[in-house]
Amino acid sequence: MKRYPPLSRLGFSRALARLLIPLAAPAILAAAPTPLEESARQWRQELAAQIMPYWLNTLDHQLGGYRLADDAQGPRQPSEKQLVSQTRMIWTFSHVHQLGLSDDRRNYLNAAAHGYRFLCRSLFDSQHGGYFWKTDLAGQPVNECKFLYGQSFVVYALVEYYRASGEREALQRALDLYHVIQRHLHDPKHGGWLEHTEPDWRPLPPGDRRNEVEVVGYKSANAHLHWMEALTELYDVTRDPAVKQSLQEVLRINLKYFYPKKAGASVFHRQSNWDTVTDASSAGLSYGHNVEFAWLMVRAQQTLGRKPSWNHFEAHLNHALNYGFDHQLGGLYNRGFENQPATDTAKVWWVQAEMLAALTDALAHRPNPAYPTALQQLIHFIRTYQSDPRDGIWLDTVTAAGQPARTAKAHSWKANYHDVRAIVKFIKTFDRQPESR
Repeated sequence: MKRYPPLSRLGFSRALARLLIPLAAPAILAAAPTPLEESARQWRQELAAQIMPYWLNTLDHQLGGYRLADDAQGPRQPSEKQLVSQTRMIWTFSHVHQLGLSDDRRNYLNAAAHGYRFLCRSLFDSQHGGYFWKTDLAGQPVNECKFLYGQSFVVYALVEYYRASGEREALQRALDLYHVIQRHLHDPKHGGWLEHTEPDWRPLPPGDRRNEVEVVGYKSANAHLHWMEALTELYDVTRDPAVKQSLQEVLRINLKYFYPKKAGASVFHRQSNWDTVTDASSAGLSYGHNVEFAWLMVRAQQTLGRKPSWNHFEAHLNHALNYGFDHQLGGLYNRGFENQPATDTAKVWWVQAEMLAALTDALAHRPNPAYPTALQQLIHFIRTYQSDPRDGIWLDTVTAAGQPARTAKAHSWKANYHDVRAIVKFIKTFDRQPESR
């Protein structure tokens, strides 16, 4: 198995610099790109030439929305259009349009508008409000349940589409959905939000087989994390006092019950009254969710005008580096327990993406000698083992040793939001050369 010495490129660059000092002006040497800057430039080129063109091919020009079914071993046939992946596609196309990637050949705002129209036409529940969980390929609902997790991504996508397009209708839809969620899902007794309902917002019974995300009857770290993510962006563009109050509440809940400063005490689920869940299936923690929360927490606090809790951020990032990171080959493992070595050492695409985002924000905040090394190892692992060299799309899951485990590239749970979001964050932070703009 090939091993990658994390500082080999940096060491080579320094050695080369020493040789060139008598021949080159100091100003030229100072302008030489760092390894992270080189990676950012390369990713910018790949994003424009390979990654986003790949996702443009998912547009269903006949029936609307996006067809998400592909594998590194060959194309697959989709059978459904699911709310989370459809809205994540809208978000990403809107996001990269704002990065300036649209051109005469590839208009990503149009690609986002394509998904927006499908969302409004086929997934919106005009009778009860909110958005259905799933349709068939033609846009006919096949699971009309309402899950907080899915509704969160609708708000998130609508806000980003509004930023890209300026369409006030999209922003109004986001605000309307927020008020519907507050009316039907907010828990007035214990705080937080309920997560699983019928189309008319009546709670689902425990064990209902229509549920496809988290556990009916519990409050989850996952849904409350993404509700915080959505509320952050909604408040950022509206400055609505009610949204601000909800954002403050969900931030407080996440800090207290799901992602405490002692990162090893993070949990997946709580009872509706916040009591501990003892079910063995809810035991453990997710390194990917922990580091995702860390940087989204800072984003929420900055949006609220608060001083960011960088110590809390670093507690989660350092816990992941100490117990969940592969310091030999690179990459972040999937799950573990408390302050123990990881027990699930699979390397999942979105987990790598959130670690990329968290390490990027950590270095943008302040220098730390451990973080550039880990970031370079992570990037090397992604490029060598996680992504398909033909188009730059990340595989769903590889083993700890980098062997393909799940070679899917697109499906109902795998769109382009985690990885492209992290890549864009990385580019904005490290690609500082004006000629690359």
